[in-house]
Amino acid sequence: MSSTSTVVNTVSLVGRVSADPEDRELPSGDHIVTFRLVVPRDRAARRRSRQVVDVIECVAWSSRLRTTAARLRADDTVEVSGALRRRFSRASGAASSWVSVELTACRRTSGTRG
Repeated sequence: MSSTSTVVNTVSLVGRVSADPEDRELPSGDHIVTFRLVVPRDRAARRRSRQVVDVIECVAWSSRLRTTAARLRADDTVEVSGALRRRFSRASGAASSWVSVELTACRRTSGTRG
């Protein structure tokens, strides 16, 4: 990558909501809504691995996106976009990390509710 290249952290996914979203209050007092998105892998990826789906945590921080995400239900198909974020936590002396999508847009494309 040259020094004149633009750095971009943008993700766009379409998948199925695995369970009803969770509304949480963080120790900081901030509220977030999280849900897991099940995204099928393409044919080329399935040839390299037995894993046929990826499960991605999605996090809504803004009031508008929290409202939208909280209305989702298990098995809804949604289109999301946002930025990848690596999260860290420490519990019982063990450190862990995971990647989530910090949402900038979320739209249900099909589901059981109108």
